[in-house]
Amino acid sequence: MRIVVSEFTSLDGVVQAPGGAEEDTDGGFAHGGWSMPHFDPEVLGGAVDALMGETEALLFGARTWRAMAAAWPERGEDGDEFTDRMNTIPKHVASRTLTPADLTWRGSHLLPAGDAIGAVRRLREEGGAGAGGVLQVMGSASLATQLAQHDLVDEYQLALEPVLLGGGKGVFPADGRARPLELVSATTAPTGVLVCRYRVVRG
Repeated sequence: MRIVVSEFTSLDGVVQAPGGAEEDTDGGFAHGGWSMPHFDPEVLGGAVDALMGETEALLFGARTWRAMAAAWPERGEDGDEFTDRMNTIPKHVASRTLTPADLTWRGSHLLPAGDAIGAVRRLREEGGAGAGGVLQVMGSASLATQLAQHDLVDEYQLALEPVLLGGGKGVFPADGRARPLELVSATTAPTGVLVCRYRVVRG
């Protein structure tokens, strides 16, 4: 499986709390919901849908899983293809605080707390019924950074949004190591968002 990190990001690299004001206020972050004015259903929504079409399973950190689990099940089996997919697709969760009993959102599985990175590596290498597909990381900034540090990210899909947030959580390692990327595609939305897909260059 290929691990693809999918993020809404400001031009200064902040991915924190794109969906709502109180979603993630860590560090005094005061711009929750910053991404919503730039969303358009055709280009950005189309890119999200297309990536989900390639996705065999989702991978979350605890905070992002909690936010998603609080929102998507309430939408139910309403006939919307994306909602139905979110509620039925396998979901792997890396957390030291959640327990299996907490994972009430359908299809959610807890990775071993003592070896989450090792478990992700095995998922990537072994795949499963959907071998060759995508294991998609949505949000989950800390987890995405750790995966990059362990050379487990294969691609990034970034929605680069026309705003500077002045600080907040990012997804890229700050360890001084260069990691070359290859641009796979780039599409501009009418809201000024640049949707870019990058492949990690190895070797």
